[in-house]
Amino acid sequence: MKVKVCGMRQKGNIEELIALQPNFIGFIFSEKSPRFVGNDLDADFVKSIPNSIKKVGVFVNASPGYILDTVKKYDLQYAQLHGNELPDMCRSIRQKGVNIIKAFSIHDQFNFAMLNNYKSYCDMFLFDTKGDNPGGNGKAFDWSLLKKYDNEKPFFLSGGVGLENIDDVIALSKTLPIYGIDVNSMFETEPGVKDISKLKVLFDKVRVKKEEQAEA
Repeated sequence: MKVKVCGMRQKGNIEELIALQPNFIGFIFSEKSPRFVGNDLDADFVKSIPNSIKKVGVFVNASPGYILDTVKKYDLQYAQLHGNELPDMCRSIRQKGVNIIKAFSIHDQFNFAMLNNYKSYCDMFLFDTKGDNPGGNGKAFDWSLLKKYDNEKPFFLSGGVGLENIDDVIALSKTLPIYGIDVNSMFETEPGVKDISKLKVLFDKVRVKKEEQAEA
């Protein structure tokens, strides 16, 4: 499983995270989020992040122009659309050469069949918990709902993923096409600031399991 650490914004904290070599780093470009990067994120610094780490911009119902300008400014590899964006929106941005991660808030009545309208225009899905905010609620949804997912499209599992349930996620990945985990609020000392020591424990757990599976 890949690891995506989202909601980063402080240079020193980002540098510490880079040392752990996550697969993806997420930056939130939604003003309503407490993890909004603001206007202080150094574009040259973000561009200098090693190519082995994919940079993701998180947008909530933003205009295509803003998304494309931001992707170019920070040399982002992915745009994560975390609002109510329609399939045509995904298609138009992807046609500009931007990889798309489309996020969906999962709840008991979620209609997984509607994902068929998106799958041709998205590189990956992200399944998060339906809550008061588009993301970063720190709560897990009922993962048994994912048994209804019959699509081959890989996805990130998000929402309340932490050290206390990572073993459950790893077990779940044996039966579902979980591409990676998206972690955020469960590893924070405050909004936008990650606890690097806790993240190291997570990385060690995920990577040890990966090595064990490879040996098996």
